[in-house]
Amino acid sequence: MAMALDEQTDNDEVIEEKGVTFLIEKDLLNEVKPIQVDFITSPMGSGFRLTSSLPTGGECGGSCSSC
Repeated sequence: MAMALDEQTDNDEVIEEKGVTFLIEKDLLNEVKPIQVDFITSPMGSGFRLTSSLPTGGECGGSCSSC
């Protein structure tokens, strides 16, 4: 799962939190909820971390160094 800049469509759920607007496709939200977005800082840098109910597997997620 990843974040990207996008324009709102009729298929999006709009979530506003602390002055930030998030868009997520309604079908995807039903598949992954609950979803959590955190801003983290680590020795590797800083950025957003997404966590959800999706099981982690071999796909490229937050810990993949070849992304």
